[in-house]
Amino acid sequence: MNMLSRIMLPAALASAVLLGGCATHLNEQDQAKLDQAVKDSGEAKEMAQQAMTQSQAAAASADRAAASAQAANEKADRIFQHSLRK
Repeated sequence: MNMLSRIMLPAALASAVLLGGCATHLNEQDQAKLDQAVKDSGEAKEMAQQAMTQSQAAAASADRAAASAQAANEKADRIFQHSLRK
């Protein structure tokens, strides 16, 4: 999880919880705004989770590509060394 989501998510949830405690004193318009904020924070959390999953998949793919490149480089070195010995 990146640093921004580590900070923003708990802050949003804490704000929602704190405001939720005052919900009995809010008018309908304020309650609707609070409900929307809670919904938005949930959606943001889901998006952050999806982004993290995608970044992990990209990192795994990059690792595989690096390993493949390393293997190709080693093979090219062996072929070159073999051609020098001829």
